[in-house]
Amino acid sequence: MNPNAKPTTINEYIAAFPAEVQRVLEDVRETIKKVAPEATETISYGIPTFTQNGALVHFAAFKNHLGFYATPTGHAAFAKELSGYKEGKGSVQFPFDQPVPLELISRIVAFRVKENLDKPARKK
Repeated sequence: MNPNAKPTTINEYIAAFPAEVQRVLEDVRETIKKVAPEATETISYGIPTFTQNGALVHFAAFKNHLGFYATPTGHAAFAKELSGYKEGKGSVQFPFDQPVPLELISRIVAFRVKENLDKPARKK
C-alpha cells in the first residue's frame, strides 16, 4: 500500500502500524465485534468505524494512545468510569502504556448499539 494512501478498510488501517499497536487495535476491533456482531465495519473520517443504524463507535491509533469515539452520548453515560482518562467531547484517550479497558469498551459499545437500535431507522 502506498504510505500516503488513505486506508479503505480496517485491515489496511491496522496494517499501517507497528506490531504492538496492531495487537491493541485488533483487540479493540474484536471486542467491538463480539458486542455488536451485526455492525458493519468501515472507514469514516479516515479511521476504523462500526455502524449499525448509524455510527456506533470509531477508534484510532496515535503516537502514545488509542483514541476511542462513542459520540458524546456514549461518553456521557460512562463519565464516571472514563474520568481517569484524558477526554474531549465524544472522545477518550487510552494511553498505550496502560492496559486498554476492553471490558469498559464492551459496555460502551453495548450502550451505543441499544441507543442506535432504539432510534427510528434512517432513510437511505
